[in-house]
Amino acid sequence: MNPDIKEKPNQIFSGILEEAQRRKNEFEADSAPKIHIGVATCGIASGALETKKAFEEALDEQNIKARIHTVGCIGHCYAEPVVVIDYQESGFPPIFYPEVTPGKAKMLVKFFLKEGDPRLEHVLGATQENEMIPSVMEFSRFNQEKRVVMEKCGHIDPEDIYDYIADGGYTALEKVLRRDPVEIITEIQESGLRGRGGAGFPTGKKWDLARNAKDKDKIIICNADEGDPGAYMDRTLLESNPHQVLEGLVICAYAVGAEKALVYVRSEYPLAVKIVTKAILQAKELGLLGKEILGTSFNMDIEVFQGSGAFVCGEETALIQSIEGYRGMPQNRPPYPVHKGLWGKPTVINNVKTLASIPPIIKKGAAWYREIGTENSPGTAIFSIVGNVTHPGLVEIPMGVSLKTLIFDICGGIPNKKKFKAVQIGGPSGGCLPAEFLDTPIDFDSLTEAGAMMGSGGMVVMDEDNCMVDVARYFLDFTQKESCGKCTFCRIGTKHLLNILDRITIGEGKPDDLNMLQTLSEDIKSGSLCGLGKTAPNPVLTSLRYFLDEYEAHVNEKRCPGMTCRKLTAFYIDLEKCARGCDACVGCCPVDAVFTTSNRKKGIDQILCVKCGECMVACPPDYDAVMTVSPPELAPVIERPKEAVEKSK
Repeated sequence: MNPDIKEKPNQIFSGILEEAQRRKNEFEADSAPKIHIGVATCGIASGALETKKAFEEALDEQNIKARIHTVGCIGHCYAEPVVVIDYQESGFPPIFYPEVTPGKAKMLVKFFLKEGDPRLEHVLGATQENEMIPSVMEFSRFNQEKRVVMEKCGHIDPEDIYDYIADGGYTALEKVLRRDPVEIITEIQESGLRGRGGAGFPTGKKWDLARNAKDKDKIIICNADEGDPGAYMDRTLLESNPHQVLEGLVICAYAVGAEKALVYVRSEYPLAVKIVTKAILQAKELGLLGKEILGTSFNMDIEVFQGSGAFVCGEETALIQSIEGYRGMPQNRPPYPVHKGLWGKPTVINNVKTLASIPPIIKKGAAWYREIGTENSPGTAIFSIVGNVTHPGLVEIPMGVSLKTLIFDICGGIPNKKKFKAVQIGGPSGGCLPAEFLDTPIDFDSLTEAGAMMGSGGMVVMDEDNCMVDVARYFLDFTQKESCGKCTFCRIGTKHLLNILDRITIGEGKPDDLNMLQTLSEDIKSGSLCGLGKTAPNPVLTSLRYFLDEYEAHVNEKRCPGMTCRKLTAFYIDLEKCARGCDACVGCCPVDAVFTTSNRKKGIDQILCVKCGECMVACPPDYDAVMTVSPPELAPVIERPKEAVEKSK
């Protein structure tokens, strides 16, 4: 490369970086309080926009000057709406406030910004070390994470490209444009980065195959078709730090020799679509996308393609079919997309998290990345932790951390003093692992060996009250509905599996059903074409392997140990706990099944009861008198007074 051309990206980018730094310095030099509010989807769903409006109104009423800085999701979804107030003149460090409602926002303006009292009883901690307030970095949720991909999430404004650049953004791209593309691929190979979309295929190898493909007209696709129930990692990254994903996408294109790229994102993510589209326009305005990027001969255009929400389109060949205007159905491989993909061109398809990992690797080097995680699974993993866990949300941890550390130390364990029962890892097609696997390290190989899989990063935690038969039925119901129908094993086999599970959960299971579940699941895995069919039976197989006793209880005893299968469960009222005169359960029952006994206590008419569970929800915690029992015939019989019978009629 000509030395003058080699230095041109640095010369042009220096001007952009100077402007970004000027804006950052101006923002930080302003002594006015700075209010950072998370307004990604999770924050908005919890009322962050109303909180932002309340801050604006309160600041105006109190005649206080402050700067409101909207940011993305920091990952602490249990604490939304999240607000960080940086008020230098108060003498306090930046303070992290969880669950900031509009009322709390107005209170903080009055007492903290006006009177100097930060109201420490509402504080989670300080974002910097300070003797006056415990640092949030001391909390396990913070200090045991290793943020590489999510490092800037919740700290920068995702709709301001200068915010990203001032924090080191696009420096990796500038560095790449002064190097040979083959060097970039070699560095990614040496880093050991594996695809974060679920399969774990070596990223550098995929890039190398595409670069060496005969057809020189290549295409790059960012796969953001995130469809797992309870998973929202890709959405959060696109909403909180879109430019890191775009930067990784451009670097990938430069390395493999492509000039065309698409971001395939589901239309159910309207905020992500809006922010990514705006980010692309901003990058073009600064010459970081489009023609002759940073003065080089490299051209690159990115378009946003909105998928229609089919789960199977997360599979790369089905995704390609969708873009080409066909029904999203997986295709036989080979040929693989790196040889013949979108419109017959060599195509590299990488997940959002994979692409967002590229800029840090380029900036800090493959050796640095190799030091994180394990030998065969370097780097970090991002999980969305949902279900029965104290602190749900997004967590980024080094590969190799145990399930126990993640669930109990980082996410706070199981709430309400319940016992841990199982964790579903890898989305609806993942496996259910019991407590004996809590010491399993989280990496591609260890999870596969245990019967689960890394998947895209969804994790559902279950406690002692969960029914594992019903859990398997729930996930299979999802994958069965999302089957494209191309394979007989997947189309018909999953339907038969679901029918068997439906029968078992309503007490109509047959003795040979368990053998049929096992045999049919193995046939579906071996006979299906794509990953959806091959992994759809995983919840059934793992729950059969580790929780066979629950299946046997459903089939042989017509009993649900978790007491969640409604047909096999009855609600009744413990008369010793029931309070005289409390009519909470009576008032909420939709069918008048709850009645008052002669001594003013309550009973449930098992014939009328539709098992909706509303009485259990309505019963005051101090009494906790509504109980469940399985099988239903074990429920104590309480005679209904004649006047109550007449009233129900």
